[in-house]
Amino acid sequence: MLGAGLIKIRGDRCWRDLTCMDFHYEVVLIVSGNLSFLNWLTIVPSIACFDDATLGFLFPSGPGSLKDRVLKMQKEEAREAGPTPTYGCMVRQAANLALGVLVAWLSIPVVLNLLSPKQVMNSSFNPLRIVNTYGAFGSITRERTEVILQGTASPNASAPDAVWEDYEFKCKPGDLRRRPCLISPYHHRLDWLMWFAAFQTYEQHEWVIHLAGRLLANDAEVLSLLAFNPFADKAPPRWVRGEHYRYKFSRPGGLHAADGKWWIRKRIGPYFPPLSLRNLKGYFRSREWPYPAPD
Repeated sequence: MLGAGLIKIRGDRCWRDLTCMDFHYEVVLIVSGNLSFLNWLTIVPSIACFDDATLGFLFPSGPGSLKDRVLKMQKEEAREAGPTPTYGCMVRQAANLALGVLVAWLSIPVVLNLLSPKQVMNSSFNPLRIVNTYGAFGSITRERTEVILQGTASPNASAPDAVWEDYEFKCKPGDLRRRPCLISPYHHRLDWLMWFAAFQTYEQHEWVIHLAGRLLANDAEVLSLLAFNPFADKAPPRWVRGEHYRYKFSRPGGLHAADGKWWIRKRIGPYFPPLSLRNLKGYFRSREWPYPAPD
């Protein structure tokens, strides 16, 4: 947690001038389900750090209650003499001590990285991967970009009369009239990965092209991860492309909101060009991916 805090302070000025929360609110992140599993993974285990007396008010304290039985057990254990150490107990203590020394020794480069002004995020410093560095979101994005996947049945993807239809994901922004979803604590992993893909290019996220190939085949397994398939009960699309958009919320009381739109979007440009299954045959073969067969 200390490392995650340091990478934020070093990585983006908004953490230093306390303006990052102008763009993101932690409670909203949990309620909306956006990366909420990280929040819950921190909150739930932390309950064990509280003293019993602190959480005692959560349990009834009358005679025969759970709290009363636990207190009696603790008093009985306190009266009993400590057990004589056995051979197995001493072996376990020696193993614990050896493991502690090993972890401390392997942690030296991790601590040096923590103190370095060129701190590295999400890395391992030994082949055993027992100790690692972690730091989420060293910088904060001020705008939301999205990759919108589209398909067309037109034989010519460049034809001006080609009709491109949008695929809709279960939660990520797409349809301008669909309100933001609340999914906490569930996590739509594909939607999440598409959000990261929009930060970079498809060359850095080759799995997006794999996804496009599966859509070109109307693959049932992949389509089950989506909310809407414009080619359901129809022949698969002949072409699939990715379009890059910049999204922002419509203003309450504004023209877009009055028209029922939650979002406003502006096209940035193409994310990847129109692709057909024939185009992708060599691409799939070079990466040893199974070539999708149209349904």
